[in-house]
Formats: sequence, structure tokens, C-alpha cells
Amino acid sequence: MKIKLKFKGLLAVTLLSCLSNTVAAKPAPEVSEADAKISFWDMPYLERAYIQSTPEERKDNIPVGHLGVDGGNKKMIIQLAKDIAEKKYGLVDSLLIAHQGKLLFESYYLRGRVDLPHMQASSTKSYVSLAVGRAIQLGYLTMDDLNKPLVSFLSDLDRSKLIDGADTITLHKALTMSSGMQISRDQIKEFKKTPGQLKGQGQVQTFLEHSPAINAETQRFNYSNTDPILVMQVLEAVVPGTAKAFIKKELLDKMEIVQYAWKDDVSGLPMAPYSSSMTSRNMLKWGTLIKNNGKWNGEQLVPKAFIAKATNRIVHPNADETFFVGDNVVNPGYGYYFWQADMKVGDKNYYTRSAQGGGGQYIILIDELDLIVVTTAHERDDRTMKMTAERVLPAFVQ
Repeated sequence: MKIKLKFKGLLAVTLLSCLSNTVAAKPAPEVSEADAKISFWDMPYLERAYIQSTPEERKDNIPVGHLGVDGGNKKMIIQLAKDIAEKKYGLVDSLLIAHQGKLLFESYYLRGRVDLPHMQASSTKSYVSLAVGRAIQLGYLTMDDLNKPLVSFLSDLDRSKLIDGADTITLHKALTMSSGMQISRDQIKEFKKTPGQLKGQGQVQTFLEHSPAINAETQRFNYSNTDPILVMQVLEAVVPGTAKAFIKKELLDKMEIVQYAWKDDVSGLPMAPYSSSMTSRNMLKWGTLIKNNGKWNGEQLVPKAFIAKATNRIVHPNADETFFVGDNVVNPGYGYYFWQADMKVGDKNYYTRSAQGGGGQYIILIDELDLIVVTTAHERDDRTMKMTAERVLPAFVQ
């Protein structure tokens, strides 16, 4: 991870009471030299919110534009920004809005900094999904491989010791949180007391020796942190070198993402369920990759067919299996570590695809409006989908 150590201070903007004239002084708040040495959770809050309706060009391959000129109702979004600054939506750290390929609005609050990789929580799973897509694009996997037994890719396993039904777990099932494997947090804590057994593919061996038997009844949608671990193990097994080097070379470097962090699991592989960190602008790049059907700067990084499958509804969780549904957010769905829902504005529904991380880490795509919404936060009572449906979409609906 690389972080600029320029001290810009925390007085990025004065939020004026007259909303039509609310502007932000450049530049955006950056990590100070002192703050670069501390953890995200110790990062001091900004003294004032930074709100910019004409985002600055930062030479990061993100086109910028002007809110209200290139799209969107400026007054409505600035009012939303003021409400966020007043913590009416909890502890939000950033809100970015891109429309028709241009970043039109950029704002930072509390622990948000333009150059600070923000913890991603479960949005990490979505990046793992796209890494699988990259492996398919390069021929290390095929779309047909998604329906093959996951254990068939892992040559170090002693399959004679695995539980009944272990060979019914496919990549497709693991990517849709439907593996049927059941490993509790208490079990994982116990396993970690003997970490040697979790190194490399020993992690999968241990899981598939201690889970209850797998059958058609258990292989239903069950949001967990263990299924992505299985997927990362397959990625490690099929790509040249390591999964960590592959993700960096074939995705992060390609998209010029240099300010990031990604912790290792006890296995030695990158953490798959969570523990990556990305800047808000780099989250926008991931969203742009999806919007462009897997292309980045004209290069097909991920197959269009994989993007279509991964980011659209495959399974249909019940409303009680999600936390973000409500009056204006309905019909939840799940793909390959991506969520879907319909957002209602008036009497019209807008289909959305999103990467979601606990605490408020979101990349939301509303294709019909050519809109990408990025948020970061550290708020337990997350209301991002509701806020997007009620405050962001209406500002872009003609």
C-alpha cells in the first residue's frame, strides 16, 4: 500500500448555509504524515466535511465533470451532503457519484480521505469474484469449470477423509453462498489454536473434515465467510504463481490501483471474505469495470458473460435474509458475491447491482440511469441503500 504523506490539513471546506452556493475549496483532504502511521480506527475525524460538485482531476484515469451541468440535480445532492455532514445517515466517510462515465460529485466526512484506503468488509468478496472472472478471461479456468466439483481443483486434499457430499460443492455453489458447508465461528477459533493445519489447502481439508455432511437440503443460500475462502483456494491452485500476485498484476495494476491494502489469511492466501482496503475513487474503478462489461481502457479484463452472470440475480434470498430491503428497496437477489435489488422512485423500479460491505461500503450501479454510487462508512446501522433510493436516484431521474 502506498499513501501520499502530504499534510493538507483538515480544513477542506466550509459548508455554507446557502445550499445553492455550497462549494469545497481544493484540494480534497489527504492523509497527514502523522495519520499515515495509525490505523483506520484511530484516524481523527475531519473538522469539516469536504463537498465538491466539480471533482478535481487527479491523474488516476477517472474522468471528471460538473454536477448539474453534466447531469443530476445539484441542489438535491448538496442538500443530501449537508445531511450526511450532520450525521443524519450515521457515520458516513465518503459519497461519490459518477454519471455517464464521469465523476460528478465527491465528498468526504469523518474518517474519509481521498488517498486513504478504507476498510471494505464484505465488498472484498466482490473483488474475489472478479478475480475468478479474470482467471477465466486468461484461460486458467473456463465458464464450464464453474459447475465442476471444487475439490477437483485442489490436488493436495486427501479426499478419502472428506465429509459426505464434499464433492457436490461446485465453484458456482461456493460463489452463490450455497456450498452447504457449515463451519461455525467457534470452530474456526478452535482450528486457529493449531494454525499449522490451516496452511495452504490444509484450510479446506480441515473445513471439509469437520463440517456436517452436505446434501441438497443444506445447499441453499446461506451468507457466510467460509465459501469465499474455498473460492480463493481454487484461484490459488489454478493461476501461475500466487493468487495474491495474480490479483495485483492482472486486476489492481491494470486498473492503476496502487493505494490499497489486502491482508493475508492464516492459510497464507489473501483474505477472501473481508480485510481488503480501497480508496473511494478506486472503488469507483471497480464499478466502472462492471459498468463496461469487464473492459478497462479497451482491454477485456473479465469476460462479458461472467460479468453478466456474477452481477445479476442467480439466487433469490428471502427478505428476512437481507438487511437492506424496505419500502423503496425491494426484490433482493444475489449473484457471485454481488447483490441486486429494485429501487423504487415514484411508480417506477430501477434495477441495481451492488458490492456491499458491512458498515457502509458500497458500489451501486443503476444501469438505466448510467449511475454509479460509492459510499464508505463505519456505521453499524447502515442505511445506504435506503439513502440511495430516496435521495440520490431522484436527483438523476428526468
